[in-house]
Amino acid sequence: MDLASLQVFLTVAEERSFSRAAVKLFRTQPAISIAVRKLEEWVGQPLFVRGSRTGQLTEAGIFLKEYAERMLNLREEIRRGVDDLQKLRQGELSIGANESSIHALLPTLAEYRRKYPKIHVRFHRVFSREIPAEILNYRLDFGVVTFRPMDPNLVAIEFMRDDLVLVVPPKHRLAKRRAVSVKDLGDESFVAHIVESPYRQRVMQLFARHRTSLRMDIELPTIESIKRAVEMNMGVAIVPRMCVKMELERGTLVELRIRQMHFPRHLFVLYRRDRALSHAARAFMRRLRAR
Repeated sequence: MDLASLQVFLTVAEERSFSRAAVKLFRTQPAISIAVRKLEEWVGQPLFVRGSRTGQLTEAGIFLKEYAERMLNLREEIRRGVDDLQKLRQGELSIGANESSIHALLPTLAEYRRKYPKIHVRFHRVFSREIPAEILNYRLDFGVVTFRPMDPNLVAIEFMRDDLVLVVPPKHRLAKRRAVSVKDLGDESFVAHIVESPYRQRVMQLFARHRTSLRMDIELPTIESIKRAVEMNMGVAIVPRMCVKMELERGTLVELRIRQMHFPRHLFVLYRRDRALSHAARAFMRRLRAR
């Protein structure tokens, strides 16, 4: 049994005539009869009452008609669904990133959502070190990391560069200065991110080299909470610049340059080399490349 045979059977049932079904399907009447006969052989019973000029269905024919309609309707639904995916009227996009990296994708996401509002975008908060494995295991379409993985099965495209910056509240004693030294910060109370990362280690090593204490009196789990704490004069913080762009523009935080600190952050988007990207994923990549 195949869908073409079911289509012939349904057409004969609807037209109540082999000859009219042949005309409608642009086939010969013998071809229609052969298709119905093969279907009857597969079912094991006659589908039409023999000798009936009205194309009357047998009990088996009535039973098969309901299922044939379901199957052909499902075929049409699949066709429409694939067409919607291609034209981005539906679909899903799965992206893995740590908290700070999500900020880098928000401008692209805003453009993408305006153009493709029917696509469901799901961000998974994942530690950077775990993202390559998540992509290789087909759990993510994309991932964003600050390093270039060595795995040949991954494609890594750099799309942004950022820096770590010192931020202080507007009324802080150092807020009027453009730059400070590491030694100027020995008495400061730092609001730090509690999650271990290579950049956290580099900052700690920088202060150690300059024999300056790094007082991490408060450790919080999110960048957002760190920003709010600094705005409330609980201390100062070193954070990715892209994460405080809005606060710097509003003037609720002030950026200072630490003369001895230059830690550029290179952000890469990752995906599997051997995996064909979905239409939704390709559209997102086009937006990201354009920016």
